[in-house]
Amino acid sequence: MKTDESLFEVRLAADARDLRAAQRLRYEVFVGEMGSDGPMVDHAARLECDDYDDLCDHLLLIDRSRDPERLEDVVGVYRLLPGARLPEGRDFYSEQEFDLGPLLGGGRRLLELGRSCVHPDYRGGPAMMLMWNKLAEYVLDRDIDLMFGTASFPGTDPASVAEPLAYLYRHHLAPEGLRPVARAPHRLEMDALPPEAVERRRAMQATPPLIKAYLRLGGFVGDGAWIDHEFNTIDVLLVMDTTQMSARHRDYYTRRRGDEA
Repeated sequence: MKTDESLFEVRLAADARDLRAAQRLRYEVFVGEMGSDGPMVDHAARLECDDYDDLCDHLLLIDRSRDPERLEDVVGVYRLLPGARLPEGRDFYSEQEFDLGPLLGGGRRLLELGRSCVHPDYRGGPAMMLMWNKLAEYVLDRDIDLMFGTASFPGTDPASVAEPLAYLYRHHLAPEGLRPVARAPHRLEMDALPPEAVERRRAMQATPPLIKAYLRLGGFVGDGAWIDHEFNTIDVLLVMDTTQMSARHRDYYTRRRGDEA
């Protein structure tokens, strides 16, 4: 766990090298750790790529002490797709797994989040908070109303996630007007266990840190999970009204911009 914040820089990818460094980290985490694969994964170059990368902004956490020439300096990644940038006739990435109808029909400014990962040496430290702070600035600058994206449990065994999924369904289900629905045929029902079989502490311990971070900031989950055999995960769709996420960030960021003016 690296904690020297003075070594970090958080910014958007600026060029092709930055994108390759992000894809290298994604490869190490998603392919190397989680056993994921995909049609555009470049195993020879160790890059995890797909056809959404060129549409998106890529928020990078950079450790200046690591070698950029070896693509080692990027230690955290968030892929960001503003709805306004989506070409006509093109779907959001998560529409492969979830019906986003409730989100798409309200005329709100949307931001899809994806491919979030942190190098193992930097987990549990300030990495995610630094990235969330920069994400809040991105959201405020673009007047985003709703953020959403898939977040994953590792593996594809429904029994291994039955308790956390049941807890999420009963306590953090999105309001009906903001509730995406997992698509067939890989839909997994979330309420497979009776209430008496679900214990909060145990369920939260089995829930990945990224999902817990969304929940702490007021996020919700959609109806149903989705088994992604190619990526070797079970996914939930997280939704957040950005006013919930960014209340304290908004005050801080507005004050800081005032100080800089």
